[in-house]
Amino acid sequence: MVRVEPMVERLWSLGSALRSVFSAGVIDANTWENLEETLIRADFGPDVTEDTVAHLRAEVERYRTTDPRDVQRMLREHLEERFTRYDPTLRLTERPAVVLVVGVNGVGKTTTIGKFARFLRTYNRSVVVGAADTFRAAAVEQLATWAERAGVALVRPDRDRQDPASVAFQTVERAQREGIEIALIDTAGRLHTKGGLMDELSKIKRVIEKLAPISEILLVLDATTGQNGLSQAEAFIEHGGVTGLVLTKLDGSAKGGFVLAVQEKTGVPIKLIGQGEKIEDLTGFTPHVFVQQLVG
Repeated sequence: MVRVEPMVERLWSLGSALRSVFSAGVIDANTWENLEETLIRADFGPDVTEDTVAHLRAEVERYRTTDPRDVQRMLREHLEERFTRYDPTLRLTERPAVVLVVGVNGVGKTTTIGKFARFLRTYNRSVVVGAADTFRAAAVEQLATWAERAGVALVRPDRDRQDPASVAFQTVERAQREGIEIALIDTAGRLHTKGGLMDELSKIKRVIEKLAPISEILLVLDATTGQNGLSQAEAFIEHGGVTGLVLTKLDGSAKGGFVLAVQEKTGVPIKLIGQGEKIEDLTGFTPHVFVQQLVG
């Protein structure tokens, strides 16, 4: 059966909705009500929405403006200021720079690694990918496909159910031996218990750190699942030493508010965003550009 609701959501655009809010010639009660509804629909969440609207109302009162276009400009400036509280810079200066990619199954973690490898290759960085999610044979084959498409080396398990930490070790060892600049390591997204998953991740980190420091631990989140996806990933944020977030499946117009909401809820910066299915559809996160796209 064809579901209509997701199609309606895709057709909705935050930018066009905001233009409608600010197209009236006056600032009145409807302006604030419509703005609040629009921000909630864009997945900013109730806390960010309430705080943002309160800030804008105070600014309007302070400057005694009656022009809705001033509110649009104030919104753009306010969001940009909040986004820039978090540094989106990827820390990849070590050689090799070791990056662990973590997240629950189903968020697009493996495909994100392939896209990230391609992203790094566009900057002429040499990359090796380690298939350390040895609990799912399909994950290894999927990663192999993406590594080939990205044009990067792959370290795969020598045998079924190989210890993930040993695959991670072999990946970093190969990077050191061959002078490869960046090692991206896939990890399991699910074990029998959250505790077991965190223990496995801790073991991988300990083993790698015998060879080299870990530059980044990137947590992949599916932006379409919003707060539900975030709650699934809380264990990684609490125990995994996460240094940055990667948002996949991000419709910049319909769910863009989640980018700010997730940063403010976790205190962890967004570093990469994926907005499509193609291998090129993963980019670094630039707050100024993103806000311009959101607000117009």
